Amino acid sequence: MKTDRPAPSRLLPSAGYARARAWLPALPAVLFLAMFFLVPVAEILRGGFVSADGALTAAQLNRIAASPVYAKVLWSTFWISGLTALICVVAGYPVAYLLAQLGGRARDRWLLWIMLPFWTSYLVKTYAWMLLLSQSGALTALARALGLLGGDASIVPSLAGVLIGMVHALLPLAVMTMLPIMQGIQQSLGQAAETLGAGPATRFFTVFLPLSAPGIAAAGLLVFITTLGFFIVPALLGSPRETMVAQLVIASVLELFDLRLAGALSALLLLCSIVVFYVYDRLAGLSSLAGEAPRRRGASGRMMGLLIALGRLADPLARTASRMRAARPLRLYTLGVVAVLVLPVIIVIPIAFTRGSFVSLPPQGFSLQWFETFLASPVWRAAFLRSFAVGFSTAALALALGFGATYALTRLSSRWAKPLFALFIAPLIVPRIVVAIGLLYLFARLGLTGTDAGLVIGHTVLALPYVVVTLAAGFKRFDWRLVDAAQILGASPWARLRTVMLPMLAPSLISAFLFAFVVSFDDLTVAIFVSGGLNTTLPKQMWDDIQLAVTPTLAAVSTALVVVVALVIAVSSYLKSRNDHS
Repeated sequence: MKTDRPAPSRLLPSAGYARARAWLPALPAVLFLAMFFLVPVAEILRGGFVSADGALTAAQLNRIAASPVYAKVLWSTFWISGLTALICVVAGYPVAYLLAQLGGRARDRWLLWIMLPFWTSYLVKTYAWMLLLSQSGALTALARALGLLGGDASIVPSLAGVLIGMVHALLPLAVMTMLPIMQGIQQSLGQAAETLGAGPATRFFTVFLPLSAPGIAAAGLLVFITTLGFFIVPALLGSPRETMVAQLVIASVLELFDLRLAGALSALLLLCSIVVFYVYDRLAGLSSLAGEAPRRRGASGRMMGLLIALGRLADPLARTASRMRAARPLRLYTLGVVAVLVLPVIIVIPIAFTRGSFVSLPPQGFSLQWFETFLASPVWRAAFLRSFAVGFSTAALALALGFGATYALTRLSSRWAKPLFALFIAPLIVPRIVVAIGLLYLFARLGLTGTDAGLVIGHTVLALPYVVVTLAAGFKRFDWRLVDAAQILGASPWARLRTVMLPMLAPSLISAFLFAFVVSFDDLTVAIFVSGGLNTTLPKQMWDDIQLAVTPTLAAVSTALVVVVALVIAVSSYLKSRNDHS
């Protein structure tokens, strides 16, 4: 992930000294991830394959293989993850295609609405779907009216409910993964094909679709690996038939107190993640996560022949649609997708103002009593304040580590930048449940379980990839000639950083800080294992309450979370817009 940069005017004393200075800013982040990411991952592998007396053993794996329950759960996990990935890619491709054709301002407006549900807590989104899909929910009533459901049946708990919740949560991820790769496709290639006589459908099937294939594969793989670690959606929207591996991991730790079984199950998820991580790199390249152009791969001869045949078959229909403004149906489809993404998030807001003691749609009257209950409760207030303090500390630490890491990536050769970038984004690829179990192993020995410091460390591991990816995009647009000019004028390294780099990169730095804050503020997975039983966080308190009853107080808490995320996205979007026009 090397950023083009002119050579500085002043020569450094030696190549070895230059390499050492280039590595130095990344050293804190490397040491941090080595201690709190690589070591915990190694602990998982050790816990799954090493017995209590330190000998290598496959007892836990044999236990998993011998039980039909574990085999069924593993199959269910991969089946649900595969279906979710397929639906997200198929439904998200037209949206990404439209956004890639739009100008900067129009695309940013669409992305603003897509980002809102993406960054909203999984708990809030799942809570909304519980309200809509329950036996008395609005969508269940609609399904009964249409004859799709009979009697007292409801959509949840079921496989359909799990897929609805998962696709809603991860469709924005698929769109945002495919979009930068589609944007990197040169329009001149389609124009050249048109010059050679290719129709609109033929141009799409033979030029755009093959070149966007790495994005399709990358989106599918990222969605698949993310769903492998899901437990909130299947636990709240699914039946026992939809139990997934992450739920078994949590039960192994919190109910069975069997860390070795949890380690073996986590090791299986980890090995799958490594395979997907490798396949992603081979298909699209890890640098595509930072918005760089993908690797170009052409279709095989037979496949290209099939695509040409499909294009020629669809050309008459495409020409007719072009004369009838085919972009309008595509915009309507995208508007429908965005509405489905946003409405479940917004639906919890009016419920928070209900006067009734029970959740109902439409809400009964208007009252602020549930916000008063939320703010007056010592438990909820302590959880909110702890989440805010931990989120702020996490964002500050992740930004400090991420800035040095990203700065080093711009100075290192591609030989070293690529593996270093892979290390920095690895926590983004590995399922969170794996990271959480690994940290539980480590923190139990270090005495950090149940402490704010442990939470900040765990959340920083999760937030660091988002900071690096956000800052990498900012560094990519940075004009390094300004730094070299300051160096020629005699400015010290600290002066160049303070007067040139930080002011110019301020929008990216603030965006990275805000995203890191949201990652920490909304996290549940690490909080379940690290936060402790008494001192909880806001998502952990929501998780504990939502399993007991669905109350208007939860709607008030969800509304507060939605407002926080909306403010973060609005500020980040404003800073990005101002930076693009400066």
